Amino acid sequence: MSSSNPLRDPADRRLPRIAGPSGLVIFGVTGDLSRKKLMPAVYDLANRGLLPPGFSLVGFARRDWEHEDFAQVVHNAVKEHSRTPFREEVWQQLIQGMRFVQGTFDDDDAFERLRGTIEELDKAQGTGGNFAFYLSVPPKSFPVVIQQLKKHGLADQSSGSWRRAVIEKPFGHDLRSAEELNAIVHEVFGSDQVFRIDHYLGKETVQNILALRFANTMFEPIWNRSYVDHVQITMAEDIGIGGRAGYYDGIGAARDVIQNHLLQLLALTAMEEPASFDADALAAEKTKVLGAVRLPRDAGVPFYLRTGKRLGRRVTEIAVVFQRAPHSPFDTTATEELGSNAIVIRVQPDEGVTVRFGSKVPGTSMEIRDVSMDFAYGESFTESSPEAYERLILDVLLGDANLFPRTEEVELSWKILDPIERYWDEHGTPAQYPAGTWGPVEADDMLERDGRSWRRP
Repeated sequence: MSSSNPLRDPADRRLPRIAGPSGLVIFGVTGDLSRKKLMPAVYDLANRGLLPPGFSLVGFARRDWEHEDFAQVVHNAVKEHSRTPFREEVWQQLIQGMRFVQGTFDDDDAFERLRGTIEELDKAQGTGGNFAFYLSVPPKSFPVVIQQLKKHGLADQSSGSWRRAVIEKPFGHDLRSAEELNAIVHEVFGSDQVFRIDHYLGKETVQNILALRFANTMFEPIWNRSYVDHVQITMAEDIGIGGRAGYYDGIGAARDVIQNHLLQLLALTAMEEPASFDADALAAEKTKVLGAVRLPRDAGVPFYLRTGKRLGRRVTEIAVVFQRAPHSPFDTTATEELGSNAIVIRVQPDEGVTVRFGSKVPGTSMEIRDVSMDFAYGESFTESSPEAYERLILDVLLGDANLFPRTEEVELSWKILDPIERYWDEHGTPAQYPAGTWGPVEADDMLERDGRSWRRP
């Protein structure tokens, strides 16, 4: 077969991207995130043929486990939470590279055992010295784990191999703490070695924002302040904080969701077309947007962000609401039931896109009402969407950083949120609302002052 054949072209995006020799070390492997998301995602990647035959998975935690105990924990997590069917032959291959290291984060002996385990896997599994360290741990533990990796030579990259750090949110609790944490991390890892996880960016529907905008000439020419009236970004949950009460006491919904998820959605919605979809070009355009955000509502097109627990239903969506037509040949009575045109990107749970526009009601009179055209992922594609963590873990192993926020994005996001948090500290927390509603009346009043209203998803 000719080397010019597109089926052999490594740049052809239609080909599956398969990780090279590598391994993943998970700190905090006994936590819910690891059990429900990370370990199942690793299995699903293996099941889809996207991991190398010698891929290795190392768990690090305080539990007094043997390698076999850890393998059983992974097995149970996979059986309960994996997206793809369980196949014994895939499991048997995966289990060959599973190891467990017992210890605490300040235990030098444990990190020496971890280094020995990695060296053993290099020989036994052919991992080539390529390991990613996933910090699925409380933010207060980030610095000690990072320093231990440096102290014991685990962050060192030999010629032809790589080491990477994967850090879960929240990345700091304000701008100052984020800057301090960035300084600690970058003492040990270069900027190209650090992958900050925002799992929302791994969702197919979030990535579809880029496709919707830049691959369709019907949308991009009107995606600007001349046509867009405002944008609403909603992340609502119908459950409470449950067992995360301690976490929320220290973090709160704004730090947990707005600083990362919602501001990233804002950036993807508002950014200019990037020169390409590589990490540097995407980061450059998102950074421009975040740097241009101003809190007064009379600057440019307003973006309204809302999040909360125990709201009307579980939904995450981006609604781009357009200005009304400047003049109308219709009688007022013909259009009294007509709202504003809108493009609604549904991130979860019923992933898809809705376009709302006006159409004539059948009959002898000219009467216009809102109608919707709907695209649903589940109806248009036969293959189910991979879990966000599948995409993100694979990207880490491939060294593809285009779905991971950069240092500048994190710090600019805190610059946006910090004044709001200070205001709440000085004037009291946000207003309360009854469970099952769509939030406090003050939120409705805020939009009404601007002549607008919240969508009811």
